[in-house]
Amino acid sequence: MEPLSLPEYPYSKLDDFKKVAGSHPGGVIDLSIGTPCDLPPNNVVESLSGASGLNGYPSSSGSSVLIESCSKWINRTFDVELKSDEISICVGTKEMVASLPHFLKRRDPSKDTVLYPELSYPTYAMGALIAGCRAVPVQVNSDFTMNLESIEKSDLDRALLLWTNSPGNPAGQLEDLEKIYSWSQAHGVLVASDECYCAFTYASSPRSILQSGKRNVLAIHSLSKRSNLAGARVGFYCGDPEIVSYLSLLRMHAGLMVAGPIQEAAALAYDDEEHVLAQKYRYASRLESLMRSFSVLGCKADFPGGGLYLWAKVPEEFTSAWDFAGNLASSIGVIVSPGDLYGRSGSSYIRVAAVQPDEKIFEIEQRILTR
Repeated sequence: MEPLSLPEYPYSKLDDFKKVAGSHPGGVIDLSIGTPCDLPPNNVVESLSGASGLNGYPSSSGSSVLIESCSKWINRTFDVELKSDEISICVGTKEMVASLPHFLKRRDPSKDTVLYPELSYPTYAMGALIAGCRAVPVQVNSDFTMNLESIEKSDLDRALLLWTNSPGNPAGQLEDLEKIYSWSQAHGVLVASDECYCAFTYASSPRSILQSGKRNVLAIHSLSKRSNLAGARVGFYCGDPEIVSYLSLLRMHAGLMVAGPIQEAAALAYDDEEHVLAQKYRYASRLESLMRSFSVLGCKADFPGGGLYLWAKVPEEFTSAWDFAGNLASSIGVIVSPGDLYGRSGSSYIRVAAVQPDEKIFEIEQRILTR
């Protein structure tokens, strides 16, 4: 095996834009990375200040209290029941996404291909690269959902897993998870369903692949966006008990565990829906405002099916998404992500994250009108 040659971290490519935007009289307004700006629930924060259990090692697969909270949340949200061997926690879901191909390849060395949506979160492909696997993008349709029929048989025969993400990052599309589940059963390919944005589903009720079944699937959930707890690094995965148990034991051997106090706080977060609903309305309002603001620039966008991003078409007078992003940085001090950071089909789009306080979202509108 050859030494791993790492590409530049995607968002480091925006550093020059940030320097330019910083010279704007009102300062930079960063809408490039989906880092929550709002606070977690008060009771969750308060639980950390009086945390116990620091003297002992926490459970790698999750405390009984946290597992029960996650299980009840799945049942409330999707009407799916989970047994204790069908659910386990992880140290933030980005870690899970990046490490899953490596761990699964230890389970089945005969497979070496990771399938993922051509327009998607960059870590799906990066996880394959880290594992020494082939990262094979799956073509997307005009609505940015995956075209499963486009997968070559030669890739299908070598497939270790297929990633799906709904609501999707960056485009906010909603996948047909029932169809994807049926595909997984027909072809014997494990599907990892990244459902970290499901709480912010606007076009329908939240959906999970688990509603179709658990065999040969994993659903992955996070508190980072749902409860503004990105800094806590805690999430969970669930589904096929054989796969969950294998991963849980492997991760235990590797010493991967979430701090005990964080597990206590996470259980409280999953027990409450009120703060999530408030956050959903907050993001919806910001997305509406951003749609209006960017339309003034000739930047067209549809309201997303879910998520916290605006996926907006670059105006025709600009040669590329990078050209337009540079113009936004220099003219109004706003940083956005050029769409080809997420795949070639995004080259004529920008991703705008609704992750600034309401007053900053309003300020963007004023900057555009007075530029």
